[in-house]
Amino acid sequence: MLPPAGGRTRPPGGPRDPGGTHRPQRGLDGPPSARRFAAVLIATWNVNSLNARMPRVEEWLEQVQPDVLCMQETKMSDAQFPSMDFQRLGYDTVHHGQGRWNGVAILSKVGLEDPVYGFDDGEEPDPDARIVWARCGGVRVCSVYVPNGRTLEDDHYQYKLRWLARLRAVLDRRHSPEEQLVILGDWNVTPADIDVWDPAAFVGSTHVSAPEREAIASLREWGLVDTLRERYPEPDIYSYWDYRKGDFHQRRGMRIDYLLSTPALAQHCRADLIDRNARKGTKPSDHAPVLADFDV
Repeated sequence: MLPPAGGRTRPPGGPRDPGGTHRPQRGLDGPPSARRFAAVLIATWNVNSLNARMPRVEEWLEQVQPDVLCMQETKMSDAQFPSMDFQRLGYDTVHHGQGRWNGVAILSKVGLEDPVYGFDDGEEPDPDARIVWARCGGVRVCSVYVPNGRTLEDDHYQYKLRWLARLRAVLDRRHSPEEQLVILGDWNVTPADIDVWDPAAFVGSTHVSAPEREAIASLREWGLVDTLRERYPEPDIYSYWDYRKGDFHQRRGMRIDYLLSTPALAQHCRADLIDRNARKGTKPSDHAPVLADFDV
């Protein structure tokens, strides 16, 4: 899929297919390679080590040309982050990293202002580099890498619940559903059983527990909208597939990467997509990019 001169292709997917086939979208005429977006295309991608995935990321950016890309698990320090390489592709960047683990970033072609690293809520700083904010083209963007939790008995699980509660508190204190805000990234939580290939296989595990899902529901109750799920209520829509046992090819996945937008922004969303093609090929991440197109 190559971009047309001076433009960009529509990311894989369509109104009834969020997962990577080239079905035409209503209101967009012509072959996929000839379509162009006039709105702001915002994407999230857990790259699972930017150092290992940089050629794939560069290729994807050149093909799809999102206006904003949020990345998680860069697994590098701020000094190691290849900001100049992204600048050559037309992106301003902000990165919050800590070396071998975690790391989040925002890339933007539509301006990048007022970056905030961490929660910046006056409390003790988060020990991990998991959240970064910036204003991009008039939209407040927040890239998140929610703690995994490991097991229900692990202290990391309690850290995960505290982390999500802290995010809700920041929203209560500093933000409003009336502003154009999107929080996107790897949430490490499936919102419902429909977001898991087999709920029975995950009984007693993280990512599906009631407290985790209640924490995500609390964010939605504050005023965030899962636009992809509202557009596509059907099962078999995933963003993550384990490397082991051929899970991707057997469609054994989980939907743990998504965008949550305020109603003020969600009302302008005209497309939601998961680029399964980016999960294929040589040395892919175990996550696929998730995108939304906003007419703002």
